[in-house]
Amino acid sequence: MTSPTTVSARYTAFINTQWLASGSLTDTLAALIAAHHQSAGQDAPAFWLLDDARGAALELDFRGSPAEVEARVVAQLPPVAPEPDTASARSGPGRPRLGVIAREVTLLPQHWEWLSQQPGGASVALRKLVHAASKANVLQDRARASRDAAHRVMLTLGGSLPGFEEASRAMFKGDFRQTSACLHAWPADLQTYLKRLLDVAEQDAIAAAAPQTDL
Repeated sequence: MTSPTTVSARYTAFINTQWLASGSLTDTLAALIAAHHQSAGQDAPAFWLLDDARGAALELDFRGSPAEVEARVVAQLPPVAPEPDTASARSGPGRPRLGVIAREVTLLPQHWEWLSQQPGGASVALRKLVHAASKANVLQDRARASRDAAHRVMLTLGGSLPGFEEASRAMFKGDFRQTSACLHAWPADLQTYLKRLLDVAEQDAIAAAAPQTDL
């Protein structure tokens, strides 16, 4: 058994606060099912299956075959966004494959004047502005999502442990080092897993706060 040194695996399993496995849904769930069978007749521990990307604890129902158990878990997962359709994107001389759609834009005269002075004209400038704004929002959304994922795991597995309130306050202030420090008395496996989640959250927060220079 190895420790959860990264969060590149999509799922992680815990028994109480002891790390069990990380990997694909099928492999991680198989480890949980085996552990559940071994615990039959004993005091039932808490079995946790965590979606690493969201920090969400998935509901487990061990009845039936492994395929039936997995099917019930899969039914709880959010739908996968479809891949963008690039087959219909058209290109011409000097025009990128953007699938450009013409629609009316209403601006004040000074806005049009500024746009007309930009390299490539109004359309190119508007596309750059929209791209920059959407990219900035993506980074902010990613930072919020990774922070919330770490907090969900903290709440689910350590909400009653000492330092939880202090760690939560530090996290939402953006002080990830202090967050980690507040978890010093937590079980080692849980600390290790959370440290990886917090590292991701910190990196995403730094990226979201960095000035965008590609406009």
